[in-house]
Amino acid sequence: MARLHNVLYRAEDLAFRALLGLIRWLPYPRRVALMGWLMARIIAPLAGYDRRVRANLAHVWPELPQPEVRRLMRAVPDNVGRTLAEMYSADEFLGRLADASLEGPGVAALHAAKAANRPIVIVTGHFGNYLAPRAALQAVGLPTGALYNPMKNPYFNEHYVAAMAQTGENLFARDRAGYAQLLRYLRAGGTAALLIDQFMAHGAALTFFGKPAPTALSAAELALRYDALFIPIYGVRQPDGISFRLIVENPIAHSDAHAMTQAANDSLEAITRRHPEQWFWIHRRWKPARQARMATRPDETPLAKDR
Repeated sequence: MARLHNVLYRAEDLAFRALLGLIRWLPYPRRVALMGWLMARIIAPLAGYDRRVRANLAHVWPELPQPEVRRLMRAVPDNVGRTLAEMYSADEFLGRLADASLEGPGVAALHAAKAANRPIVIVTGHFGNYLAPRAALQAVGLPTGALYNPMKNPYFNEHYVAAMAQTGENLFARDRAGYAQLLRYLRAGGTAALLIDQFMAHGAALTFFGKPAPTALSAAELALRYDALFIPIYGVRQPDGISFRLIVENPIAHSDAHAMTQAANDSLEAITRRHPEQWFWIHRRWKPARQARMATRPDETPLAKDR
């Protein structure tokens, strides 16, 4: 079985590399648009992403009109494809963000924390292009580290991490060694961005779009531990498909990790409701069947499969 997985992982990686090789000769705007089209029209239907978008929306947003659901079944994977193309086109992507200005009610607090060499914990989600805030902050002199989940496919993970590193250094794998490096980085007054919108089997019982969504508390716990500014930032894709607004929300006041993380979930929900096509609805964020099973089998491990 391990050998079969290795063969499949290698084939998946070679196919992705071949696709990148085919589109890399196109001008940047056409390259990004084509990758979005391919993801929305070819890859998503084959991979079942369109069904997952529909299922997630039916679970948390059942009142959404069906024409809008059908639009999102294409618009969401289009955004995912564009994000991938941008990730692997670092020079052009960074160039377009070099002059981007930060806007929103939290900009002054962000600059004040930077001036005071105070640690900063940025919370965001798989929204717009989630690398845009790091790239933009680097351009204004605020290099931002990030905690990331390594990909299951080791061949893909190698160039995925290398691509992310081009939009900002100080990447920390979500494992014991990476977490220790992150702690040292924050203790020295660093800025780190964490994604909060992934299902965590043993996370806190919080909500997202009004439904139970187990969520890691680590971002808020780090902010409390190091007295860091705790602030949501988003890169909102604009109608041209290749530029972004960098929105800095009000800082989330320190209280307890549960309340702070719920406030971060609420912030992400609010901006997703305004721009629903930009959140990654292809994620298995809620896993209601898994949660129901865990409620009756509390000893279930995170490795258990969903059915």
